[in-house]
Amino acid sequence: MNIGFVGTGTITEAMVTGMLGSTLEIGGIVVSPRNGEIAARLAAASNLVRIAADNQAVVDQSDMVFLAIRPQIAEEVVTALRFRPGQSVVSVIAATDRAKLGAWIDQRVEITQAIPLPFVADRGGVTAILPPNREVAAIFAALGSAVECETREEYDLLAAATALMGSYFGILERTTGWLAQQGMPADKARAFVAPLFLSLAETAVRHGEMPLEALRQEFSTKGGLNEQVFEDFERNGGTTALTAALDRVLVRIKG
Repeated sequence: MNIGFVGTGTITEAMVTGMLGSTLEIGGIVVSPRNGEIAARLAAASNLVRIAADNQAVVDQSDMVFLAIRPQIAEEVVTALRFRPGQSVVSVIAATDRAKLGAWIDQRVEITQAIPLPFVADRGGVTAILPPNREVAAIFAALGSAVECETREEYDLLAAATALMGSYFGILERTTGWLAQQGMPADKARAFVAPLFLSLAETAVRHGEMPLEALRQEFSTKGGLNEQVFEDFERNGGTTALTAALDRVLVRIKG
């Protein structure tokens, strides 16, 4: 399969990097020249990658086309392209649904939406796709894992969940900052807290059959410190604020 990328930003670089290090059988990867620096870097990384003359050349030379462009210019870029009937198109354009894309493309193409995160570069990302698509899911499974959504509602909810990334690092930041205020060197605090959070995430993945509430209780001794912190967090509005923030994000996603 020849895979093309219209748009050469951060996510394109992450996906191509992940693909080059994966077990995927790829005939070639074609990238647009939009960002010359990133395109050149990708082409230098592997003989499989070549830079197309323009966006239309990407479409013409690809079996599967990834649209990785900013939503502000998406309509202008996509409506100028000519796709082949039956061609596979994967959109990673934020806040642009399949119906709108279909109207812009004006061809009978197979459109799949996806939310790849930067972790796909290390083949450790989880990617939501809509609708289920075996070929697209296989690609993202090779870059970590894929969750195939049956409905737009499921897809939007997972998109909202991705908005927690900044908050996750914010909690790490505040925790390591607090440790530093107590007199611990900041680098030593981070060296402890970051792997601690990683281990907790790995535990949640490894014990996927176990309810998260049960995991919380297992890691919280009755009357102990973990129980105390969560109770304080909940009592002081932490869980309420988190839910309200996700509600607001979902409203933005739904438009």
